[in-house]
Amino acid sequence: MTVVAATRRARVRPRSRRGEGRLLRTEILAAAAELLDASGDERAVTLRAVARRVGISAPSIYPHFPDRPAIVLAVVRQGFVELADRIHAAADTAGEDPHLRLVAACRAYIDFARSHPERYRAMFTGAHDAEDPAALVAEAVLLLTVTLTDCVAAGRSTSADPGADAISLWVGLHGLAHQYAVATSFPWPTDIVHRITAPLSRLVVI
Repeated sequence: MTVVAATRRARVRPRSRRGEGRLLRTEILAAAAELLDASGDERAVTLRAVARRVGISAPSIYPHFPDRPAIVLAVVRQGFVELADRIHAAADTAGEDPHLRLVAACRAYIDFARSHPERYRAMFTGAHDAEDPAALVAEAVLLLTVTLTDCVAAGRSTSADPGADAISLWVGLHGLAHQYAVATSFPWPTDIVHRITAPLSRLVVI
């Protein structure tokens, strides 16, 4: 038996027991996300490539996803959910101070994009063309709005319109995240996140 054959044989996934369909769906999504992260090209996420990575036959995917675009869209949606979860977790970990919560939320946004640059790019390219990215990112923008509003109430921001400024802040974060992905060797200042987010959120220095 060749090494390649042994590897393929080792990757064969045991047949799911009754009621474990959701587990297989999760594994399919994880494999698709890994392919996207590794290649940066949605075209690399094929039914055959995903199936090979999970250790199943390609037809086994059909009960969970009708085609390749459906898998890519699911990965994109999952990416936005994970992004929002990271922002929530970072803000909660920062404590009660709204300024620290806002800073933590902004850093979590950038950290997600830097950890998954190819997936992040795919989340906004529109190549999947099935859902508006602005609608998917709404939860992240809402959290920025709420946290910025809290900063205003605590006297830590001079914003007169937290909703509009939160959108500007998101645009700044998105622009930085994109540049991190395409200009990986650029000598970014270590405090670049603060330099962008502080003025956009109109933070008051104490």
